Amino acid sequence: MKIIVLVKHVPDAQFDRHLTGEGYTTDRDESILSELDEYALEAALQLAEARGGAKAGNQVIALSMGPSGAVNAIKKALQIGATEGVHLTDDALAGSDAAATSLALAAAIRHLGTGAPVDLVLTGMASTDGETSLVPAQLAERLGLPQVTFASSLDVDGGRLTARRDADTSSETVEAPLPAVVSVTDQINEPRYPNFKGIIAAKRKSITTLSLADIGVGPAQVGHTGSWTSVLSAEERPPRTAGTIITDEGDAGIKLVDFLAAQKLL
Repeated sequence: MKIIVLVKHVPDAQFDRHLTGEGYTTDRDESILSELDEYALEAALQLAEARGGAKAGNQVIALSMGPSGAVNAIKKALQIGATEGVHLTDDALAGSDAAATSLALAAAIRHLGTGAPVDLVLTGMASTDGETSLVPAQLAERLGLPQVTFASSLDVDGGRLTARRDADTSSETVEAPLPAVVSVTDQINEPRYPNFKGIIAAKRKSITTLSLADIGVGPAQVGHTGSWTSVLSAEERPPRTAGTIITDEGDAGIKLVDFLAAQKLL
């Protein structure tokens, strides 16, 4: 199988997030591999290993789009077990929204499917920065492929996949022919950690760098110009106030109700 896993370089949730530049883009100085993408990577590795792994010709390609720092997400994916990495990077990509991002990624996936076709595209259920969950569906539409979103289990048998989607009160099992685009939830597996052997092996794995010219996309199709949405203004979140302390003098319940009513919460 040839599986492409989308991996994103996102701000570390341990630190405050900041916007930068005229377009209010996310500052990615302190960034890591998106935690939710690790579940997609683990799902891909399990599918490849069940079929004999890399020795049997199975490929797990970690694809990331972003500035130079995004290569660190690819390196982490290689340490975990991906067989190769692809970094789509171009100055014109800066400021791309979900629509422009899916356009560029779709073109990159078509480029990577030249020769040996791609069997499966896997993504996390959302990025931990934008949290839109829009890219997988847009990607499937642009590629003309079936989509299965929010899969909590995934099996592939021959040319078909079977996935379970869990809702609050029910679950459904769906099937789709390959190739397909699938987003997986954080319930699908338990991602592995890179071990010493994987870290050393990653140094010998290749990372291919692609530009917009390589994938046939014009600069005006992406970035701020090619985006369907734009941020008009942004400001720092106001500091949290100390709050209101209610001292119980036998009437704390009444004071609490009055406070909630004043805040229009009742």
